[in-house]
Amino acid sequence: MKPLDIAESAICGALYAVVGYLIYLFLPITTPGIGIVRFWPNVVIPAAFAVLFGPLVGGVGAAIGIFISDVLIHGDPLLSLAAGVTSNFIGFYLLGYIARLNFNWRKMLVALTAVVIIASVGLGYVLYVYVSMNAVYLFIGLTIASYIIAVTVGALLPKWRSYAMGSVIGLGVGSTIIGFVVWGYSQVFVLPAAVGGGFQLPLYVSFIWLVWTFATEIPFLIVLGPPILQACYRALPSLKPKEK
Repeated sequence: MKPLDIAESAICGALYAVVGYLIYLFLPITTPGIGIVRFWPNVVIPAAFAVLFGPLVGGVGAAIGIFISDVLIHGDPLLSLAAGVTSNFIGFYLLGYIARLNFNWRKMLVALTAVVIIASVGLGYVLYVYVSMNAVYLFIGLTIASYIIAVTVGALLPKWRSYAMGSVIGLGVGSTIIGFVVWGYSQVFVLPAAVGGGFQLPLYVSFIWLVWTFATEIPFLIVLGPPILQACYRALPSLKPKEK
């Protein structure tokens, strides 16, 4: 990384950590029933950095920020390195990379629709069996709402189509890493009591963490990302990346 990239990553990490800590301080919300994964709308910060300054800056900045906030909030650096750092780096790197690509809108829409249907049926069934029907309604409702928002953004604002797809794919991969790595961690170590605790939790909780992470964060990425980026482009036109 160039010195400028390192500086940008540090700023991203600091903003991500501070804003995340403040949000948790006033809204200490975690996954209903099992805790651990926090309500985290500040994901739009590394998303913006990943698009403005490149996927590596966004990924590294997100990894730094989540590690700092994790240590401050639950105090388990090993858990953060295993789940938080890896999921944030990979997720936001993918978001920044895909946001700069030029997709075929029809193919992208078909793929997104298929993912939504499969996720709604598959994960909805898991929630129905192991949690409750209300959890199914909440998940499907949030998923459909996110899908509608993403499609609307793509239809009305064509220049944000790649960003919307990058948000869906990046967050989907990141949420999957969080869900299964945290579950695996719980099989060996006790999860931090500060955010819910738990030891040797059943496998189905990984799906709940996955669903919670994706469903509560995708609206902020899709709704807040474009106006924030547009404002940055207007203030500094040189930040606008060239599409590949």
